[in-house]
Amino acid sequence: MPDEPSWPTVDDDDVVHEPPTVQVRRPGPGDSPTMRIPVPPPAPPAPERTSIVRKPTPPADQTTRPLDQTTRPLDQPAPREPQNGRPPARAEQPPTPPRGQAPVEAARPRQEPAEAGRSRQEAAEPARPRQEPDEATRSREAVTDAAWSRWEAGSDDAPEPAEAADEEHAKPQRIGTVDEPERRKRPLALVGALAAVLLLVAGGVTSWQLGWFDTAPVPTTAAPQPPAPVSLAVQAVGTAGPVPSASGIAAALRGPAGNPNLGTLTGVVADPGTGQVLWKQGDTTPLTPASTVKILVAAASLLALDHTSQLSTKVVQGPQPGTVVLVGGGDPTLSSFPADRSTVYPGAATLDELASQVSAHGPVTQVLYDTSRYQGDGMAPGWDPGDVGGGYVSPIGPLMMDGGRQDPTAYDTPRTGTPAAAAAQALASRVGAASTAPGTAPAGAKVLGEVKSAPVDQLVENLMQVSDNVLAETMAREVAIARGLPPTFEGGVQAVRAVLTENGFDLTGAEVVDASGLSKNDKVPARLLTDILTAAAKPDAGDPKTAKLRPLLTALPVAGGSGTLAGRYTDLAGKGWVRAKTGTLTAVNSLAGVVVDNDGRLLVFAFMSISPEDPRTKVRPGLDAMATALRGCGCT
Repeated sequence: MPDEPSWPTVDDDDVVHEPPTVQVRRPGPGDSPTMRIPVPPPAPPAPERTSIVRKPTPPADQTTRPLDQTTRPLDQPAPREPQNGRPPARAEQPPTPPRGQAPVEAARPRQEPAEAGRSRQEAAEPARPRQEPDEATRSREAVTDAAWSRWEAGSDDAPEPAEAADEEHAKPQRIGTVDEPERRKRPLALVGALAAVLLLVAGGVTSWQLGWFDTAPVPTTAAPQPPAPVSLAVQAVGTAGPVPSASGIAAALRGPAGNPNLGTLTGVVADPGTGQVLWKQGDTTPLTPASTVKILVAAASLLALDHTSQLSTKVVQGPQPGTVVLVGGGDPTLSSFPADRSTVYPGAATLDELASQVSAHGPVTQVLYDTSRYQGDGMAPGWDPGDVGGGYVSPIGPLMMDGGRQDPTAYDTPRTGTPAAAAAQALASRVGAASTAPGTAPAGAKVLGEVKSAPVDQLVENLMQVSDNVLAETMAREVAIARGLPPTFEGGVQAVRAVLTENGFDLTGAEVVDASGLSKNDKVPARLLTDILTAAAKPDAGDPKTAKLRPLLTALPVAGGSGTLAGRYTDLAGKGWVRAKTGTLTAVNSLAGVVVDNDGRLLVFAFMSISPEDPRTKVRPGLDAMATALRGCGCT
């Protein structure tokens, strides 16, 4: 078996070992003894020099030997062929000592080759003198170096030596160190690490600039402005807008007023800023007003009564021990609900509060009820008795709860025919009394309890918003009492007429028998309705009459927004701009109120219709269209 090179064992320990040596055996028995070449310690990194070794074609009579696995110096003999067709491994080339200088023996490695004994023996033999390569060998090596240089530079057309026998022998083989790929990866790893550091630094700077590391949040928006002051009082619109002309108003109303569904139509349009009538049709012809007649009683109440006065309900000591008397003071809004539950009357006093005051004075055995404040019949001429069960009215008296409603939260719900007796029974159940009966309060009797209604101006607004018939009749009787007239239907009507006449309103043609408008016997011209509204809407509130009537404007329902107009004007331009009192009876429909036109001018109007057509689908929409036409009118 031919001699093979012996290599030191390589391990991965991190301790420092002796430098390895390379042992080369002689090729045959007749050759010189084996020479041991020391391998010096690794030098600092330097530009790597590589050699291109081309497989020579051996003569036929020679045996190819494997290539030594170390990098061969250029002045050494040609390396041997690799075994099994595999290319030689790349390894670092040990430096060659200068000529004439003996090589330095390096320390032995931890493990020696298998033939360590023989190597030590041969190491004692004298070193074989180095033979200089001949000229042909040097030429071949120069050509090989040039080919490697071109191959590393990416040249695909490197010239082949003339003595190359085939492609396999002509292909250059690069001999290098085994850790060369790891060296190439090191710059990439350094670049990646540097990029990661830069990203971390940039992220930290950005986070600091954005304030992510701040302990307290920094506001990014300005503090909100304080809320604007809101005044619930209706202010005069003013007279800065152009004054509409009569011809402009007539042109705007020509189409809507010609609607045949309106039947007999009367009406007036006026400018409260100038007092001028801009449009009229049958303005002095009395027609049934229905609930728009409430404008008259509301105006009389505001003109004759203190706006802050209240209606009182009392309980006084009765003529017998354990007996109390419930005295009606004209407040129909007294609530049967607890204080935390609402009814159709905002701000109403509660019967519970009254019973609590009475119970504090001792046990009660009987409740008497006194209705002497009002006089006369509870039903007006022309009223339909079916209106009580239909939910439109209850017999008028000074003592009742929830306007006589069975459901205090519903506007039109069946009413009771005996409101005073129902109130007395409710109080008796609360104080533990066994019985109730009509009675009269002793003069100067001790007051055991008292509750009061909302102020007069709020009661007026309530009766106008929901068109409450009971409350309207009550207010007329209170005006009668204030005027010294009997608190009856007749006395109330007389009192209302007297107050309006004293304040300069012309009631020519007006004939009414009640204050609510339930009677078909009522007749009022459209001109009277517009006169009252014009006085309330004048821009100069310095007029005492206008100042007293001003709450009448806020009491008017808003088109598409409140009261009896909440469900109307849903698709009309007058929505939100029209405020008006409605009136409805069989074949009777009316609308009276105010509207702001496109020029910002406030106009007053009153439209009254007598028509057999369907009020919900034809007549009322026709009147709403007339008011909307005024809203869209510049009309100068």
